[in-house]
Amino acid sequence: MTSAANIPASLDWIKKLVSIDTTSRESNLGLIELVRDHLRGAGIEALLSYDATGRKANLFATVPAANGNTQGGIVLSGHTDVVPVDGQPWDSDPFAPVVRDGKLYGRGTCDMKGFIGTALTLLPEMQKASLRQPLHFALSYDEEVGCVGAPVMLADLKARGIKPDGCIVGEPTSMRVIVAHKGINAYRCCVHGKAAHSSLTPHGVNAIEYAARLICYIRDVADELRANGPFDEAFDVPFTTAQTGVIKGGIALNTIPDFCEFTFEYRNLPSIDAPAIYARIHDYAHGTLLPKMQREHPDANIELTPVAAAPSLDASEQAAITQLVRALTADNDKRKVAYGTEAGQFQQAGVPAVVCGPGDIQQAHKPNEFVALEQIEACEGFLRKVIHSMSAQ
Repeated sequence: MTSAANIPASLDWIKKLVSIDTTSRESNLGLIELVRDHLRGAGIEALLSYDATGRKANLFATVPAANGNTQGGIVLSGHTDVVPVDGQPWDSDPFAPVVRDGKLYGRGTCDMKGFIGTALTLLPEMQKASLRQPLHFALSYDEEVGCVGAPVMLADLKARGIKPDGCIVGEPTSMRVIVAHKGINAYRCCVHGKAAHSSLTPHGVNAIEYAARLICYIRDVADELRANGPFDEAFDVPFTTAQTGVIKGGIALNTIPDFCEFTFEYRNLPSIDAPAIYARIHDYAHGTLLPKMQREHPDANIELTPVAAAPSLDASEQAAITQLVRALTADNDKRKVAYGTEAGQFQQAGVPAVVCGPGDIQQAHKPNEFVALEQIEACEGFLRKVIHSMSAQ
């Protein structure tokens, strides 16, 4: 059991956040409005940017410098949504966080409400410090379904003329510095064929078979990238990957299917031209497969639709935020990861970013997700160093 003396100060805030079900299919407004009201009580007005439905929102708030300046400074960024728990064998209620054996269990404890709760806990210390530059909170929606919310927030900040100097994305890294990650590119493919009785195959166009040909081509592209590179051995998976994750089609064995839908993704190294991979797949679909389909029936078609995209991250070692986080963590190893974060979107918007936060990514998305209390304590210590480094000496 953890003694009271070793319970992190941030535990209460993290538990509050985890107790709110912000699975990506649900609204996150309960959490966002809780944080907004807390900040307002501390004299800080938050900017909210909503999705098209009004059911989800990003939050951006600034703790100004001692002289009132709100420009520049460092962003502490985290996403508010979590992945589903459906069908997972949890030992306790995933939305009723509980401490057992030095670990806090609950959905989002690791990914990534631990970081958000820690940052919010230190708000009074931020306000008491004589900050030379401002600190910002950036909480986003729908990161888990393709980093959808952050671009809305970043566009709002650009329209308002707000330009931070750097960003720390607090995804779980075991408080180690991550300086690069892959890009995420996801697409939906809808193959439209022609239905017919299965005994009359020349009268139909089999959508499943043509979808299968395209899926095999995507696998061929993936195999080529795995065999020939380019490679970056600093990554845990040192080449660009591609895969098909979901497929559905057909209504009966004796009916030629007139429709098949599948989703696929590829995760590119920062050095790879991501649109060029899509161009290859598109050209094969429309230049090779579609003419064959339309010779069988002129109404056959293939539709490719973007589902989600998030750019890769490749942080400069010369960037002030990289040097600061390396100095405060005493971590100079060059780590790069296959998973994606919103750091690439901040970098693309002109805000240099690195990834560093509490918890082990191996615990994310799993049943009995947890963050070790010692990781929360380490995050508290790190963020206090960030505050101190930005304070007048």
